[in-house]
Amino acid sequence: MKTPQTDVKYLEGLSAEVMHNESRNWLSELLFAKDEQLFFDDLIKSYTLKLVDSKHFAKSKKIVDKLVNLHKETDKLYLTIQKHEADLKIMVNKKHELEEEENYKREHSELIVLVADYFENYKSVKKQLFKLIKAVIRENKQKLLLH
Repeated sequence: MKTPQTDVKYLEGLSAEVMHNESRNWLSELLFAKDEQLFFDDLIKSYTLKLVDSKHFAKSKKIVDKLVNLHKETDKLYLTIQKHEADLKIMVNKKHELEEEENYKREHSELIVLVADYFENYKSVKKQLFKLIKAVIRENKQKLLLH
């Protein structure tokens, strides 16, 4: 995956409010992703027999493994952003701790890249899962029409 470089001028312009809003948005998106992952689990359970019995077994195993890893990655990223959000007090405590503030902004810029990479990977796995389930459903319909 190609990771974009964060512009130094962008870092300088980051306000506590902007970083807070971005962090809250990330947390919201990750909570939605966690709910969506529960749906994916149920979807896979619904089609388990067809996935295990079909020519798609190897592909489905890879996708299921990716989903398991995504669960772990989602939880880890969520906790990281929660901690980052809690540390925002560095930016608003009026102590003017320049080094800590710069470190916080740098961490925020790293999270921007990390979250973007996560969601790019997440969308890719999601597309793979839907494509697989779609193929299984089509095969099942064809079998029913032939009988």
